[in-house]
Amino acid sequence: MARRNLRPLFLSALLLSPLLRLAFCPSASWVKPGRSRATSLAADGDHDVPPTNPQGVENRFWQWRGQRIRYQCMGEKNDGPSVLLVHGLFVNADHWRLNMPALADSGFRVFSIDLLGYGYSSKPDPYGEEGRKINGENGRRLGSPMATLGTAWGGKRPDVPVPLEHPLGSVYNFYTWSEEIRDFTKEIIQAGPNGVALVANSIGSISGLQAALDEQELFSGLMILNPNFRELHVAEQPPFITPIVSAVQGWLRSNGQPLFDFLAKPDTVKQILKEPYHDPDTVTDELVDVLLSPLLTEGSATVVFDTLSYSAGPLPEQLLADPGLEKFPVWVCLGEKDPWTPPDRVRALDQFSPVQRVDLLPGIGHCPHDESPQIVNPLLVKFMKSLTQKQSQDTA
Repeated sequence: MARRNLRPLFLSALLLSPLLRLAFCPSASWVKPGRSRATSLAADGDHDVPPTNPQGVENRFWQWRGQRIRYQCMGEKNDGPSVLLVHGLFVNADHWRLNMPALADSGFRVFSIDLLGYGYSSKPDPYGEEGRKINGENGRRLGSPMATLGTAWGGKRPDVPVPLEHPLGSVYNFYTWSEEIRDFTKEIIQAGPNGVALVANSIGSISGLQAALDEQELFSGLMILNPNFRELHVAEQPPFITPIVSAVQGWLRSNGQPLFDFLAKPDTVKQILKEPYHDPDTVTDELVDVLLSPLLTEGSATVVFDTLSYSAGPLPEQLLADPGLEKFPVWVCLGEKDPWTPPDRVRALDQFSPVQRVDLLPGIGHCPHDESPQIVNPLLVKFMKSLTQKQSQDTA
């Protein structure tokens, strides 16, 4: 049986690590385009959200399909290309606070966004009428296509069925987030014919890949920082463990609130974050605050437990193998000290046509952009410049 890493996705540990380590023992494996509906925080009169991030970047809001989406922007008046930063699991736009200034100072227009259900964005009931109306799975023919997936040591698992539809019909899925990213690109960024670059961490990379596959003409390329292979997906689980995982997921959805409340404390979160962050000195009080405070807003616990039940949807190798992305530039970086992402499986991504390079970063964990911005920011700038150079060559 192929060896798999069953450790929970990044920052499921943030609130649930003690219980999940027992349950999942780690093995080795809405507006028209051109009309911005963005508003400032002050204009909304929302006193539960800080007016800026810790670096002083304004929190703004965009109305999307009846939901309020928080985002940030730097270098809005710059003449350079635009880039959209997409966060990972259970985090938010503030996770990019140490990267936005460097990109803006290099002449780029920089945006970061809270995906629906995360950060200070709206958190509708996952299964309610409001969520059903805006569910990105609506109108799609999904099913369980066969795919060749990877192994922890860089091998292949051919002909694996990959169920794509959320097992509970939740609005929180990669197709909803794809539509959010694409609409934000059209309505707020409005980048023009050269498209918007995407940079994504962890599970955010799947949202980015799906958005590019759905509407590639909007985007110029994608840089993935520590891909996530979604260990809780049924296609990644040994069959014997699936009933156990399902039982724990159901229990958490029904009974998880007290556990959430117990673990959602600064000292506990700081200790847990020292697992994905290789350098414990980078787990600062500021980091804990920007990640934990939004998780204490109404509806967050429901989204957390729903997301932990999302055992379906697209997977990285499946998306990268799609012919629709064959000429779409993708760079991949991995912090080699990431305890959750097998480095050999990441290296093996270079077999896919879109992947132009795979860089391994020594001494860094699962969130390299936040743990070591002094190393990652120059790579982000290099990626952006490479896209500009490619566009110049294509038009020459």
